[in-house]
Amino acid sequence: MKKNLTQKTILIVAVLVVCVLGITGIPSGFSVAALKQSILSRIQLGLDLKGGTHLVLQVMVNEAVGTTTDSDAAHIQQALQQNGVTVSSVMKPDAKNHPEVIQINGVPLDQGSNVRSLLDGQYGQEYDIASNANGSIWTLTMKPSAIADIKNRALQQSIEVIRERVDSLGVTEPVVQEYNLGSDQILVELPGIDDFSRVRSVIQSTARLELHLVLGGPYTSEQDALNQLGGSVPYDAKLVQTAPGVNPSGWYEIRAAAEVGGTDIRSARVSTNPNTNQPEVDFYLTTAAGDHFAQFTEANKGKPLSIVLDNKIREVANIEGQIRDQGEISGGSMTAQDAGDLAMLLNTGSLPASLHYLQESTIGPSLGADSIRQGVTAAIMGMLAVLIFMLIYYKGAGINADLALILNLVILLGFMGYTGSVLTLPGIAGVILTVGMGVDSNVLIFERIREELRAGKSPAAAVDQGFHHAIGTIIDTHVTTVVAAAILFLFGTGPVKGFAVTLTAGLCANLFTAVFVSRVIFDAHLNKKLRGEPISI
Repeated sequence: MKKNLTQKTILIVAVLVVCVLGITGIPSGFSVAALKQSILSRIQLGLDLKGGTHLVLQVMVNEAVGTTTDSDAAHIQQALQQNGVTVSSVMKPDAKNHPEVIQINGVPLDQGSNVRSLLDGQYGQEYDIASNANGSIWTLTMKPSAIADIKNRALQQSIEVIRERVDSLGVTEPVVQEYNLGSDQILVELPGIDDFSRVRSVIQSTARLELHLVLGGPYTSEQDALNQLGGSVPYDAKLVQTAPGVNPSGWYEIRAAAEVGGTDIRSARVSTNPNTNQPEVDFYLTTAAGDHFAQFTEANKGKPLSIVLDNKIREVANIEGQIRDQGEISGGSMTAQDAGDLAMLLNTGSLPASLHYLQESTIGPSLGADSIRQGVTAAIMGMLAVLIFMLIYYKGAGINADLALILNLVILLGFMGYTGSVLTLPGIAGVILTVGMGVDSNVLIFERIREELRAGKSPAAAVDQGFHHAIGTIIDTHVTTVVAAAILFLFGTGPVKGFAVTLTAGLCANLFTAVFVSRVIFDAHLNKKLRGEPISI
């Protein structure tokens, strides 16, 4: 019995030491300030305690649908040409309101079967395909299932890209997740940021880098371009303006289909232009994109090529020779920070669609400080009141309960330190509720022991039966509360998730302390008493 008790005591001490290290870590010095800094570095504070920014973003998922059909339209035109089918145009008749519709005009009457075979083979799974009576006009309408899939992928990709961008900026413990209160929306919480304007521009930038063949320009204005093009832009081209600082500035007519797109970028890094000593961004293409770009540049030597970023032309230069897998972006008023941000954006990937800000609120650190002070004060006062009550009401056994409650709190904070869990104001409420659940468990056990003592059983038998009969009820209450916390975690937002995490961890710790630690303390106390000697409870 004593050997078994020693092993259990060693286990409890080991858990206590491990959890204390989880809270404090290894301080850089032996001063109080060093210890405080070490604790604060391990217990992360949430947005409502540390201050920061709360954002709700709307992902314009229809743009992702439009981008997909733009690409498909260009590929359809190319496939028709390769199969010897000459058509008037491959276009989107109402790109703004119905981006999912592609229309092929001017199909020769004797080529209808070839067009049907080509479209069914390559696009039949994603599109509903139909033609007019004589087969001169073919319409491809993207199926609802394909549209839903594109929209969902756009939302999930946007979440991943934003998360990578925020992490690259060094924001501590950000929250980036789908916002369940709205359709195609993202919740972003950024604790403790000090340069929100930069963070906002980085988050919102689509960072879609494309290389297009230049067909005409520069024009002084969009109207000037339309006048010189006869009033309308050809179906396979589009007009794009230069970015601020680009020389010469103006509007260019470029091929609508990009030769290189954002997904073709393998990596990017900041460098210095050896001629101007100005910062620039070097980008590198994937192997497949590099092979295609090499063929394209070899076939278009001497023609101008534009680098388009976020639908603005950053550079226009003539193709002097074959280029395989590398290019650079420079010029304009690009600073070192601009170059660094651009390289980071290209490395984290482009957003599949633009973002609109629906909500933006800033929480000041003073509000967080007040919340911390009041929450900690409430937790300490509540803890002290419970400890004093247990000592008065249960006498000597109250010391047992108090030790278990203190260890419960240490285990909970140690868990948060090791896992990097974020402590929010609702999380502090979860800690307080955990203390209450711990008291409830001890009350169940102690009252059961009192009943066994009143029934005439010996102290050892009363303790054994008290724990045996109370443990079932304790487990039932804890499991039901954990289920409720799991639902809060699955469907709640940041602070609510913090409450669910701290409550669940506290309940698991409470099972260990109330059932295991408390029993070990009782057994150790009984070993020191004579057989039949009463216990204080």
